[in-house]
Amino acid sequence: MQTGYYGATGGMITQFNRLDVISNNLANLNTNGFKRDDVVIGDFLRMVQGHQDTLPIPDETKAAAKFINRTMTRVPTIAEEYTDFSVGSMEQTENTLDFALKSPNTFFAVQTPNGIAYTRNGSFSISDDGYLVTQEGFHVLSRDGIDNEGGILMNANMQINVDTNGNVSFKELGNEGMADNIAGGSLAIVTFDNPKFLKKIGGSLYIEERKEPNNTDSEGLAGANLAYNSGAVAQGFLEKSNVNAVLEMTGMIETNRLVDMYSRVMKTHMDELNAEAINKLAARG
Repeated sequence: MQTGYYGATGGMITQFNRLDVISNNLANLNTNGFKRDDVVIGDFLRMVQGHQDTLPIPDETKAAAKFINRTMTRVPTIAEEYTDFSVGSMEQTENTLDFALKSPNTFFAVQTPNGIAYTRNGSFSISDDGYLVTQEGFHVLSRDGIDNEGGILMNANMQINVDTNGNVSFKELGNEGMADNIAGGSLAIVTFDNPKFLKKIGGSLYIEERKEPNNTDSEGLAGANLAYNSGAVAQGFLEKSNVNAVLEMTGMIETNRLVDMYSRVMKTHMDELNAEAINKLAARG
């Protein structure tokens, strides 16, 4: 009887965690470049079997291991949480400082106080000192300056052009005799060998998970690579979030129904436990 109660409790907690993920997706429905998260729900037994060879279970804990196998083997749990990096819809803004990325595994590199981060939100502006920056004021890094925190110096008094590979050029406004563009560097466009090792830090920003989690100088697990000919940059466009409101609302309704179901199961088990306890006390009397 206790096994069923544990299972219902674990199932409810799992659905609450899933509900948190869905709620965050819906809250970022209108966030430029946001990527929805999702979860894979498995069970404790499958997770144990998948890692059984590496589990440190010495002989003295066999009793505890048997208890876990008896009570928790089929408890639903979140086996994995992942980010869906599929491309969202494109919105044309005609703002020369708005940029969208048309390929899923491409990111802009930006300099934050805690190191380099990556984003797909290309809603940029020009800072007071003339650099291309994000909405938070972080410098957008250039391809040549990604190793030394080098940003891109813009000229707001000239026409700004950026091609599909992120190459920036300027042309003097109203000067038809000036046919050649002035080169202004290139946006650092980054791809990853394993984007699943990118970690969200808020504000549509990602950082690489490291082999040594607290050491920013250790090797990144995602495998960052500079893209020289990505063909992914679209000037004058913004990528919207890839959240589908209908699917998320459907998932929320399903999750709430499961929470209600687990709650009823827990109440039934508790009523039965109470009845059993009362009967045992009555029999002793």
